[in-house]
Amino acid sequence: MPDMLVKLYDLPSTWDFVSRQSAIGVTIRKPIGPEKHLVIDWVRATFGDGWASETDAALSNSPVTCFVAVKDCKPIGFACYDATALGFFGPVGVAESCRGKGTGLALLKACLLDMKLKGYGYIGSVGPVEFYRKAAGAIEIADSSPGVYRDMMRR
Repeated sequence: MPDMLVKLYDLPSTWDFVSRQSAIGVTIRKPIGPEKHLVIDWVRATFGDGWASETDAALSNSPVTCFVAVKDCKPIGFACYDATALGFFGPVGVAESCRGKGTGLALLKACLLDMKLKGYGYIGSVGPVEFYRKAAGAIEIADSSPGVYRDMMRR
């Protein structure tokens, strides 16, 4: 998948997606310290070790660079940035049973706006291309695959 760029300075500075999620019983927020291992364990069980490692990195940043979606005091989604490389968005995931309700989009927007408020002008990300193009106006970076992951150790 190619890397993509998003112009953060063009994003509207509105957090209305938080209230839309709240209306369906989902809270979008940053996790607090005592929740760190609960979030990492959930990500590992739901999406695997690689994303759990990136989530651990994001939760170890100060300030935290991870948002969670919570329903009934349980995680149902997460999104991170500055986990694999500075200025990179991802990973992001929503429990399969909770997809299709805008939660992934809300998590993406929370991260992008948080980055914008920190002064980032652009972010890099890896597809799915159409989702990021539609959700954030992302554009593909030519000849960018496999990008930062090209020399990653594997099992």
